[in-house]
Amino acid sequence: MSRRVVRQSKFRHVFGQAAKADQAYEDIRVSKVTWDSSFCAVNPKFLAIIVEAGGGGAFIVLPLAKVWQIPDYTPMRNITEPIITLEGHSKRVGILSWHPTARNVLLSAGGDNVIIIWNVGTGEVLLSLDDMHPDVIHSVCWNSNGSLLATTCKDKTLRVIDPRKGQVVAERFAAHEGMRPMRAVFTRQGHIFTTGFTRMSQRELGLWDPNNFEEPVALQEMDTSNGVLLPFYDPDSSIVYLCGKGDSSIRYFEITDEPPFVHYLNTFSSKEPQRGMGFMPKRGLDVSKCEIARFYKLHERKCEPIIMTVPRKSDLFQDDLYPDTPGPEPALEADEWLSGQDAEPVLISLRDGYVPPKHRELRVTKRNILDVRPPSGPRRSQSASDAPLSQHTLETLLEEIKALRERVQAQEQRITALENMLCELVDGTD
Repeated sequence: MSRRVVRQSKFRHVFGQAAKADQAYEDIRVSKVTWDSSFCAVNPKFLAIIVEAGGGGAFIVLPLAKVWQIPDYTPMRNITEPIITLEGHSKRVGILSWHPTARNVLLSAGGDNVIIIWNVGTGEVLLSLDDMHPDVIHSVCWNSNGSLLATTCKDKTLRVIDPRKGQVVAERFAAHEGMRPMRAVFTRQGHIFTTGFTRMSQRELGLWDPNNFEEPVALQEMDTSNGVLLPFYDPDSSIVYLCGKGDSSIRYFEITDEPPFVHYLNTFSSKEPQRGMGFMPKRGLDVSKCEIARFYKLHERKCEPIIMTVPRKSDLFQDDLYPDTPGPEPALEADEWLSGQDAEPVLISLRDGYVPPKHRELRVTKRNILDVRPPSGPRRSQSASDAPLSQHTLETLLEEIKALRERVQAQEQRITALENMLCELVDGTD
């Protein structure tokens, strides 16, 4: 008698479960923009959601903690002034991605078919890749150490780019033959996982080796839905989760070195379709409950957490589920990466759980923001008032700016205190 052999995997029985209603975030007007984006980002402390706004670009940030500690100084107005403004694209920006190992390095891609890599700490453009994509860019993904990019484009080409050399090092035309948008993410092994459509508009997934783009490592047809499949990849478990725009399910697969290489695990299904999805980094999960992934599913007017769990009987820390994972500290400075250095992410242990630092602020280098640039018009004869600023003058200006900022903060605290007093008086008269 023949006996069917079941593939052994610790993730075979992973199951998904929606959080209770009191843990969802209600009354959020999620954006209705047609861009194929997740509309959501999340880290261990905050949840950010793109919301509906007339001019676009508005978002809301919510603390994830359900028990709030209200400090003495609480801002009561919306933040309207950015720390720094990055200007370089001629059309709207639809893709943002932080470098995985270098501090303050941010990638942006827009409707102008241009990729710009910024040093956010100085506001400078580090690199501009403006001649590699003849049409709209659908997705951009860094590899694990940030040395390469994988991009997909409306011209149906999958590209691997060395951004510092400004070169396309490998490309594959029609990785998926359909005209609908493709998505691509690097795997831990250096392969590229893609989602797209066949010529007959069936959804399809693929696994590719950048060193040999002629044939796919794996290619599987899915279904005939029209929603673009957004892949969320966990390098610690080698599980990729597929969330389709407009779907009411999350399908997940394990990627291994054994044929057929992409193994179907299970499907989480719900009643309501998703408009977007946020994916929590591994350090934000509850390791005491064997939680290996958490999504933040966007509905029309709310955000609902979805928790993926490996069933285990033991309450002890599960080493096989939680290898050391990338932490928040960068391995390189921006100028080090730009000069050609590469480094793997700085790993942290989750054995005792991860506690986010209380204060992590963007380091902005003032000298670049305060650079005095020459006027673009015709040159005039230099008078005493036009003379270059001396070091003493610059230091004086910096001191004045610092004093002004402190004064503004003090006034902000005073106004907030007055507002709180007014609210107490109003409540007392009710």
